Amino acid sequence: MPDAIVAEGLVKTYGQIKALDGIDLRVPEGTVTALLGPNGAGKTTTVRVLTTLLVPDAGRARVAGCDVVTQARELRSRIGASGQYAAVDEYLTGFENLEMVGRLYHLGARRSRERARELLAQFDLEAAGDRPVKGYSGGMRRRLDLAGAIVAEPPVLFLDEPTTGLDPRARLGLWEVIETLVERGTTLLLTTQYMEEAERLADNIAVIDRGTVIARGTADELKGLVGGERIELQVPDPHQRSRALEELSLVASGEIQVDSGSGRITVPVSDDVSGSGSARLVAALETLSRAGVRVGEVALRKPTLDDVFLTLTGRAADEDEERTEEVVS
Repeated sequence: MPDAIVAEGLVKTYGQIKALDGIDLRVPEGTVTALLGPNGAGKTTTVRVLTTLLVPDAGRARVAGCDVVTQARELRSRIGASGQYAAVDEYLTGFENLEMVGRLYHLGARRSRERARELLAQFDLEAAGDRPVKGYSGGMRRRLDLAGAIVAEPPVLFLDEPTTGLDPRARLGLWEVIETLVERGTTLLLTTQYMEEAERLADNIAVIDRGTVIARGTADELKGLVGGERIELQVPDPHQRSRALEELSLVASGEIQVDSGSGRITVPVSDDVSGSGSARLVAALETLSRAGVRVGEVALRKPTLDDVFLTLTGRAADEDEERTEEVVS
């Protein structure tokens, strides 16, 4: 299967800040790849380079058969893109927004109108199609923005954190729309901070941090990197926590995390010959009971995005740092 997107050694620097530090990426035709990373990791900068909005300082990339630098004009007619914030004119109706995009793609007046109506129906916006966008909800605006990105039916689509800020229902609805596009053969590069979103939509995931790819694979493969499930429990008495940590180290498969404020302890566990995560949970509670440690809330959960990043980078995905794409992009 040929690659629709190929990036090799992409570098982009802003002053002393290296937004991209040698990004390598391949996305086969007709598949979905998610760029997973915290704010400032380099996701948006990568998308801007691949969509010709930024010129890299080093490295090279080809999208839909075109070089992103030397064939930028031709490439723009072959791709669609939707950014973190809906790029719609709120004083125009939904129909007028889509018709305008069609005209910009030189589809002609008649085809632009036809395409606008088709997309309003496809994205469940027919009832609101002739109303000004300023009255749309956030989810409706995101759907309209995504519709605008595919007016010209591009073979390659870039979505930069498409569901950020949406409520759960709106996010689910947008996922279903994206899945429909992929079923029709669209190649998709998606950036996200949500492991759940990447797992739902992506065939492959590339984890980015500080401008470079630090891990890649399927969602299950990435979860395997962080040691299986997590036991979460609360030890309210601070004087008992050191004893609790000693006992829990016997069942842990990795570094134990402690929130000193709440007394919440997170213990990574993995399935092996000694038992499953649930068996480890039972063993941990029995051990703590024998040691006289009083436990509050208890849960067993799968790894999250924060677990992945804490394991791979030593920090949580939402941890603040100076190096952000809002500054450098």
